[in-house]
Amino acid sequence: MIDEDFSLKLIKWYQLNKRDLPWRKTKNPYKIWISEIILQQTRVLQGLPYYIRFIEKFPDVQSLAQADEEEVLKMWQGLGYYSRARNLHFTAKYISNELQGFFPNSFNELIQLKGIGEYTASAIASFAFNERKAVLDGNVFRLLSRYFGLKDPIDSSNGKKAFKKLAYQNLPKINFSVYNQAIMEYGALHCKHAIPKCEICDLKNKCWAYQNSNQNKYPVKLKKIKIKERYFNYLVLTDKRHTLIEKRTKKDIWQNLYQFPLFESESIEFQFSKKITKNNLLINKFKTTHKLSHQKLSIVFWHFQSKKIKDNFKFKKIYIKDLSSYPIPKIVENYIIQNTSFFRL
Repeated sequence: MIDEDFSLKLIKWYQLNKRDLPWRKTKNPYKIWISEIILQQTRVLQGLPYYIRFIEKFPDVQSLAQADEEEVLKMWQGLGYYSRARNLHFTAKYISNELQGFFPNSFNELIQLKGIGEYTASAIASFAFNERKAVLDGNVFRLLSRYFGLKDPIDSSNGKKAFKKLAYQNLPKINFSVYNQAIMEYGALHCKHAIPKCEICDLKNKCWAYQNSNQNKYPVKLKKIKIKERYFNYLVLTDKRHTLIEKRTKKDIWQNLYQFPLFESESIEFQFSKKITKNNLLINKFKTTHKLSHQKLSIVFWHFQSKKIKDNFKFKKIYIKDLSSYPIPKIVENYIIQNTSFFRL
């Protein structure tokens, strides 16, 4: 399925409607890499301020490589999917130390790096090095499936092959880097997931989904995400100057981030030991939920006031004033922000 008008119309639309974004004004592979990793699972409006702060803090691969992991995670705080940040840091150190700071300049080299898959390698190769590679992200899958009526599930091996073939069939021989930007931008701004702008779409006359009034059925997926429910109980213990925290070291959500001591239970029903309830005053019990891509967390913050927090071999005793210097999950940060009166010195 080849449609020459498809790419020409997208490029024309993009030149008139593209957003003014900093990573589109550079051929620097490092900056393009940072933008692509940030924008995975993240909308542009949310990711843009993170990108600006990240580049200001780590302007090149060497500065990122020399940073402490906690510093990198702190800069990433609030973006979620923290494995992205850990992989960024690992790969920056690999490029700096093993490749003498030379950023790989081809798809085949880029895809060997940790945290860089086929889409990201294609994007960097196309935008930074003008290599003729088709990009396939969620926006592209959606637009291609609707326009060409491709019914193959995007999460199947056959579907991935079919979309890849279709993407390369319609990749222009010139201006392919601009086309790659255009097709992603059109999918993000025009051919949206929930409410596509079909009535004012330049492609609607030849769009299979629009002509058959079934836009919301595309792209097709085989698997439904199974949501796991978990129950978190945070022990927030403070005295006039101190609190306790711990580091999440296991391979789980929020790995290597800090949090208040956590007690995970089998159900929503939970009580702390008599030792804690007898020696400390419960001043706040705050319930909330937090949804991740594959998990739903039911969370209770149990805030106890203590006369004096003793040193603890299991948890880290810190000054309350230093709490903001540690990378913490967004849900923990939200609790602190919403209850600032409890954390004042």
